[in-house]
Amino acid sequence: MDNSAMFSTLGAVIGLVVAIVLIVKNYHATYSLVIGALVGGLIGGGSLVQTVSAMINGSATMMSAVLRIMASGILAGCLVKTGAAAKIADTIVKKLGSKNALPAIAISTMIICAVGVFIDIAVITTAPVALAVAKKANLSKSAILLAMIGGGKAGNIISPNPNTIATSEAFHLSLNSLMAVNIIPAICALIFVALLTNAIKNKFHDYVTEEDLEMNADKKLPSFLQSIIGPVVVIVLLALRPLFNVVVDPLIALPVGGFVCLLVTKEFKHVADYSQYGFSKVIGVCALLIGTGTIAGIISHSNLQADMINLIGLLHLPAFVLAPVSGILMAAATASTTAGSTIAGRTFAQALTAANVTPLNAAAMLHAGATVLDSLPHGSFFHATGGSVKMSIKQRLQLIPYEALIGLVSTVVATIIYLV
Repeated sequence: MDNSAMFSTLGAVIGLVVAIVLIVKNYHATYSLVIGALVGGLIGGGSLVQTVSAMINGSATMMSAVLRIMASGILAGCLVKTGAAAKIADTIVKKLGSKNALPAIAISTMIICAVGVFIDIAVITTAPVALAVAKKANLSKSAILLAMIGGGKAGNIISPNPNTIATSEAFHLSLNSLMAVNIIPAICALIFVALLTNAIKNKFHDYVTEEDLEMNADKKLPSFLQSIIGPVVVIVLLALRPLFNVVVDPLIALPVGGFVCLLVTKEFKHVADYSQYGFSKVIGVCALLIGTGTIAGIISHSNLQADMINLIGLLHLPAFVLAPVSGILMAAATASTTAGSTIAGRTFAQALTAANVTPLNAAAMLHAGATVLDSLPHGSFFHATGGSVKMSIKQRLQLIPYEALIGLVSTVVATIIYLV
């Protein structure tokens, strides 16, 4: 084997399977990925030196994304701890009214996620408001959780969140261009969420009780204008590049948005505490990305991408299909939008561009594809979202097919846009 393919496809796949099994067995995800990468490289025919070298090189490619994700923690921490995120959710739900409770909940979560709050935190933040509305409107936990997850998925593909940052890095794109290209798929997914939740709202009977309500009455929320200024500043700073060719990196724009949020809410004295909170929420993602880099290093130096391209050729499928399919499969393997889109991007970006698929379109399809099967039980998102509404694992499992449909809608729309 030459240096471009040091490992066999079988080794890479076995390594990924080992990592998945360890994650399912509740071993730490980062260590599971590192062990899987080591096993995959050795079984795939590489020496110990080659395997470790590929793992280290794979992790090294993640560092720019890790730095930007660490910076995004400041914005997320400020939005959550000042109450800005909760105020945004509360305002939208109140303005749309209880008759439109499910679409309102979905829109709230979408906006909170789109402005830079991680999807699991966006759901957890919206959950108290959603539970209170559900109690009044006699809606089930399943219906409101699906609305929150669906809205979060729609917002996640147009946000400066870890998955978007990692995907833009893999395809060497500006963050704002990738955020912008998936606006239409996100809107289509949101519309589908509204239709889907309305259609199934009477299917489940896990209704909200008084014990489920945990609204924090002691926290005085800022005004809606104060709450939205920080995210608007981030959007404006990122928009300077396409509008005026003034480059403000997300590494700068995201913390600045957080600091502005603190200034307008008059809570700058808490900058250290809120930044620490935000860091505590992203450190796990950063560690996961480092582990993801090790397995991505093995996969990118294996025959897997060539074999997948050959398989697509044998099935007479067009080359661009590799983008959404790789996103779907890798996100399912890792139960993570970020890890899935990162591995798929790092592994197949070069092959996709070599097949004359434009990097922006390839990234959009891959990124949307990573939201289809990203909430499987061997990932933390599954458990964090279920816990936000005090739902049992059995109840939570029932929502996975519906979540997959929502991700599939945005993926299909992203693919149609590419074809058009």
